[in-house]
Amino acid sequence: MPLTDVAIRNAKPREKPYKVGDTLGLFLLVQPSGGKLWRVKYRIDGKEKKLAIGIYPQVGLAEARRRRDAARELVAAGKDPGREKQREKVRSRIQAETTFDAIAAEFCQKRRRDGQKA
Repeated sequence: MPLTDVAIRNAKPREKPYKVGDTLGLFLLVQPSGGKLWRVKYRIDGKEKKLAIGIYPQVGLAEARRRRDAARELVAAGKDPGREKQREKVRSRIQAETTFDAIAAEFCQKRRRDGQKA
């Protein structure tokens, strides 16, 4: 049975973490501390994996379902959503490092290594 926003808000923490299931592999993990985390379960190459979607309430039910659908599309295309998420993090970090300061510092270090004064 699909989740509703009311059911999510009424999910109270217990002594141990527990799952409240939605549909198509999406579930809400309720932590003993009270945190509510969106996760999606999927299989790739015969192995079951889980992907973190976000934290409730920053990521609402509709957005969590959109992200689940995007992950399912990646699985259908033969790609691992977890690996793609890691690659995107690396891409954004590399892109953030290509500022003028980073390039100038790299240039100065290279000149010093080559024995030239910067």
